[in-house]
Amino acid sequence: MARLLLFAYAMFHNYAATTTFDELISASGRPREGVRQVGDLLARLGLDELRLRQRAAEATIRALGITFTIYSQSHDIDREWPFDIIPRVIAQREWDGIARGLEQRLRALNLFIDDLYNGQRVVKAGVFPGELLASSRNYLQACRGVRPKFGVWAHICGTDLVRDKDGTFYVLEDNLRIPSGVSYMLENRAVTKRVFPELFAEQKILPVDGYPGRLYALLQSLAPEGAATPKVVLLTPGSYNSAYFEHCYLAQQMGIDLVRGTDLLVLADDCVYMKTIAGLVRVHVIYRRVDDAFLDPEALDPSSMLGAAGLIRAWKAGKVALVNAPGAGVADDKLVYSYVPELIAYYLGEKPILPNVETFRLVDERQRRHVLDHLEEFVVKPVNESGGYGVVVGSVATPLELERCREAVGINPRNFVAQPIVSLSTAPTLCEEGIDPRHLDLRPFVLSGESSYVTRGGLTRVALRKGSLVVNSSQGGGSKDTWIVCDD
Repeated sequence: MARLLLFAYAMFHNYAATTTFDELISASGRPREGVRQVGDLLARLGLDELRLRQRAAEATIRALGITFTIYSQSHDIDREWPFDIIPRVIAQREWDGIARGLEQRLRALNLFIDDLYNGQRVVKAGVFPGELLASSRNYLQACRGVRPKFGVWAHICGTDLVRDKDGTFYVLEDNLRIPSGVSYMLENRAVTKRVFPELFAEQKILPVDGYPGRLYALLQSLAPEGAATPKVVLLTPGSYNSAYFEHCYLAQQMGIDLVRGTDLLVLADDCVYMKTIAGLVRVHVIYRRVDDAFLDPEALDPSSMLGAAGLIRAWKAGKVALVNAPGAGVADDKLVYSYVPELIAYYLGEKPILPNVETFRLVDERQRRHVLDHLEEFVVKPVNESGGYGVVVGSVATPLELERCREAVGINPRNFVAQPIVSLSTAPTLCEEGIDPRHLDLRPFVLSGESSYVTRGGLTRVALRKGSLVVNSSQGGGSKDTWIVCDD
């Protein structure tokens, strides 16, 4: 009891009460069951010690060169990765249910993608509208008739989760094209271990550092038959890409070559080769971090300088595996997202384990009219953008921003969806004024192949500005280490 009192009154006596769910502190001002030991330990350390260790964490980030890139109108800016030292904690018994829900979701989405490029049964059954498929920007005709190994198109997915004020986790969106952020999840853990070694001695925190090995095993398993020792490479668009740090990090962690499009060559045998000073080396698997449109100037955008001519041809011939498969982005569409509960029921005959956030389809005139009449109550999102770009939060938008949003929706309603403003959960965050609640989300990563794997936790992104609901690093957000704490 003495420790609880110390925790509640000495360290968090100015902790601002919120109307939403807090990940660590209950409405009574005490730490929640399942994460109480973490709150107790933070209280023992005290605010001054936490600030000291925050500075140590920031020094480590500088020393390791952990950066991300922000694009501006005039130039690109490399910045140190923003990190908050107070971890976000989830009990294992809760996480196990989340992991099952993520696996279920990815099974259905991969069946959906495979169906769209083959029989299109889901369209014929009236479960998914054909007109939405016809207007999809990410549906690639060049992928029709392809059957990737294991029937999997989206091998790597980063699913964004939020917890609402009722304490329930909801899926906010699926990232199936080129999901990023896993390197920051891994580096967050490495930094936390350096500055908080006693936390890991006292807590049973499930590890995340096995991810590169899991990813490499998945990539090798996707190699064409007969490749005794598959050659795996990571294809990057180059150092100006916002995720270039991650490309280098993952290639180094897996011990594979980091290549540009100009390093690859597809010959008449439809095989892909890497150029080396010793000659050409056959490549069996390409973990590509280049967008679909720029992957192959022969089959897609002829002006692209980022990919290599013939990659789609080699992939369709079964001579190379491309991860994620081209065309997987057809399901990385926030309008398609709204159909995922129906897709789970259609393909799996199951009810969704993880619910969607309520989503209004603005292609529907009645739903569009309702949203536009109550725009201040909604978040309006472009269906194909990422990084928080183009998002309008009605409650904080200016009258001019709301009017521009109405005009954009009116011109192309297929390009937008709307969701009620979710009261994102908060967690204690070290701020200038002390420890204060900040809103956050969570991006776990799911690997899909012959079997599936869900990271034990994920990348927690936190809105560092007081009251902000925008957590993306490109929009001023930061991150926390995510702990899945063993129950026994």
